[in-house]
Amino acid sequence: MAIEHMIDVAVVGAGPAGLTLARRLAATNARFTVLERNADVGGIWDIDAPDSPMYESAHFISSRTKSGFPGFPMPDNYPDYPKHDQILAYIRAFAEAFDLRRHIQFDTSVMSAKQREDKNWELILSTGQTLLCRYLICANGVTWNANEVSWPGQFNGEVRHSVSYRSHNEFAGKRVLVVGAGNSGVDIACDAAFAADQTFISLRRGYHFVPKHLFGKPSDVFASEGPTMPHWLAKRVFAAMLRVLNGKLSRYGLPEPDHALFESHPLMNTQILHYLGHGDCIAKPDVKALEGDHVVFADGSKEQIDLIITATGYQHSSPYLEPGTLEQNNGRPDLYLGVFSRRHSNLAVLGFVEFASAAYENFDRMAELIVADAVAAPDSSLHKKLSAMKVEHRPDLKNGHRYIDSARHANYVEVEGYLKLLDDTRKELGLDKEPCIALKAPSATAAAILDQAQSMERAA
Repeated sequence: MAIEHMIDVAVVGAGPAGLTLARRLAATNARFTVLERNADVGGIWDIDAPDSPMYESAHFISSRTKSGFPGFPMPDNYPDYPKHDQILAYIRAFAEAFDLRRHIQFDTSVMSAKQREDKNWELILSTGQTLLCRYLICANGVTWNANEVSWPGQFNGEVRHSVSYRSHNEFAGKRVLVVGAGNSGVDIACDAAFAADQTFISLRRGYHFVPKHLFGKPSDVFASEGPTMPHWLAKRVFAAMLRVLNGKLSRYGLPEPDHALFESHPLMNTQILHYLGHGDCIAKPDVKALEGDHVVFADGSKEQIDLIITATGYQHSSPYLEPGTLEQNNGRPDLYLGVFSRRHSNLAVLGFVEFASAAYENFDRMAELIVADAVAAPDSSLHKKLSAMKVEHRPDLKNGHRYIDSARHANYVEVEGYLKLLDDTRKELGLDKEPCIALKAPSATAAAILDQAQSMERAA
């Protein structure tokens, strides 16, 4: 295997997180490359990419006006909650506007990455190459490695994880059970309620269901335009509003939530309440066992089922890293500020933090710190100071707020407190006093790039 020349920084993944890093790295003098296993940018939003978890009915759960990359808003003609193909087109327009593809090596998987005795990283690539880099950034995303579950008993039907689901056509003529009530699980249950002979959804606990629109506005826009309230008051005000809008969830056969609003990731879907209210979907408790053609539930009830879709989440992993490279907290990487390895001063991760907020602008705030660390000389005061903070500083990323004790919420942060921590860290490192890296202006707006692409498609 040929040894390539040494580079400064390697980024794994060319989804939204990887592209955010590439945009910032391109504004420096660093020698860097982005390694992408698929044929183009887009990450999970490319429904045709192998192992993508995307499905035809998927839309953003944060609104268009709150969800764009900084300095590159989504087109005004996009709907409030864009569909997956619109998000993919927008992400690719971002790559085009900032000329990022030239920094990306496509169709290249990282088979393994290990730190050598000289502290540099050695990456074995699917192309047969070996790449050496001084700093490694994992931006491979968290929704690829399915979290599989099983139950006692034997089942005559089909069991699949939601990562393999694509279209409601898969449900025609079947009795379907969806296990799990995350946003994807509830979306898929709605698809099944429309297309299947009968649909059931199994939930272990009660959840709060937040409508995507409040008083004619996207919910996140409505919340941002209202008066600033302390967290405890916002919980009470919005909980009262949901009680008025949704009523008692037990009316739909759902368990009442066992936690306060904002103590779990919000379920941005009230369409499921429509289907529950019409009997097209029936709520069930946890699965207890499988019995041939039937599923037995914790309450002793039994239903004949043809297909089980397990919407049970994903393992937050970077499988090319050696086991133990990243410390773990309840099955999730334990990272300083949710981005920096505590064990390796030249290893960072972007995209593993979870919060009730649009991601891309927050990614950019995190990427600024990562890139500052990555391009700093190993003997610089910034790198030394940040390396010490990674080991010694353990701030409360939840900002004192309680969240459900589950693997899903192990890396969950309270976004306002978290962003303040990022700002405080910038000040501690002196980044607020130094001139900021001048980011390149886009070559065109997203709307112009997308219009040009559509014109070329029509002409072809």
